[in-house]
Amino acid sequence: MYDSPPAEHPLAEYLDRRPLVVLWTYDPDAASARHRLRPVLRALGHRWEVKVDRLPKGRYYRRVLERRRDLERASLLILGKTSLGLGEARLARAFSRRILFDVDDAIYLRRQRSAAEVPGQGAVRMLKFRQTCSAADRVVVGNETLAEATRRNASAVRVLPTSVMIPSWRALSSTDRRPRTLVWIGRPENLVYLEPLRPLLAELCRTMPDLVLRVVSSEFPDWPDVRLEKIPWSTATEVQSLSSAGIGIMPLSDDDWTRGKCGFKLLQYMSVGLPTIASPVGANQTIVDDRVTGYLAEDLNGWAAALRRLLDHPGHAAMLGEAGRVRAETHYGRIRYVSQYLGVIGDLLLDHQPVQPSRWPAVRTWAHAGRG
Repeated sequence: MYDSPPAEHPLAEYLDRRPLVVLWTYDPDAASARHRLRPVLRALGHRWEVKVDRLPKGRYYRRVLERRRDLERASLLILGKTSLGLGEARLARAFSRRILFDVDDAIYLRRQRSAAEVPGQGAVRMLKFRQTCSAADRVVVGNETLAEATRRNASAVRVLPTSVMIPSWRALSSTDRRPRTLVWIGRPENLVYLEPLRPLLAELCRTMPDLVLRVVSSEFPDWPDVRLEKIPWSTATEVQSLSSAGIGIMPLSDDDWTRGKCGFKLLQYMSVGLPTIASPVGANQTIVDDRVTGYLAEDLNGWAAALRRLLDHPGHAAMLGEAGRVRAETHYGRIRYVSQYLGVIGDLLLDHQPVQPSRWPAVRTWAHAGRG
């Protein structure tokens, strides 16, 4: 029988009790939380106490003070795609042992309302992001663009691309694949990126009577000149909605906001064996192996050539789709991702040089003076 670890042992405080990890996020059901953080929390839940807390918007400072007991008891606070308000990061830092900030979008910018609009460069939004990075012991991001944005203020940054669950071939074997069905999946606010493709899709629909654009979302474009198939998104039907299509598409504008995107819909397409066509922006350039798993299309001519190539040569499309599935499983599979993320958390907990209290002297002095 092994003796209990001595008090000075670096793992002692984690071996003699059930540690608590707290996640703060504005939306626990968002894709970023479901695919980046929930798998990690499920793995931790075998040995840890896990608390997911939907952080209310507004009520600055008060919302942190209301959660002070959780922060003081927790071994780790995870901020999921959530920049704290001005000064709040300092307050959370005062009460927390360790803080991890997870980011998979350019949340330091204001999202544009159209593909032609320039992302907003709000000073307050950027300052909140920088203060949150500074308060965190680790920042985990989904791509190199986000890493560059965080390194100016974060003490340690790790790039971990979002993972994807790979459906079994048995689950896909009964799928009735429709080679001439294009599919796009995403949130309604991202439909703006489809708009530039509308003339091309309309032309293809005129020349190919069996061509369909399937949109999987909660809202849909009103395009009478494009043959649309509208499928409401749900977790129950997501895999079937994608796997029964023929080609997955991800058009984007090229700007600071889109370069911060992590290309998750491409991973969804690849996980079910679809060839992909994407704009060569940000993480898309890393995820798509051009002409091996799909195509990177720079302009409408590139999109037209790639679509016609895949639509006219179904055997070639199937070959690229299979290569994409292998790539998704090898480089972006869930098991590998969770193992890497748990390694980041383990290293963080054993790091005896957290963000120094002297970085926030005024707030820490006030916070500790108020402890009972």
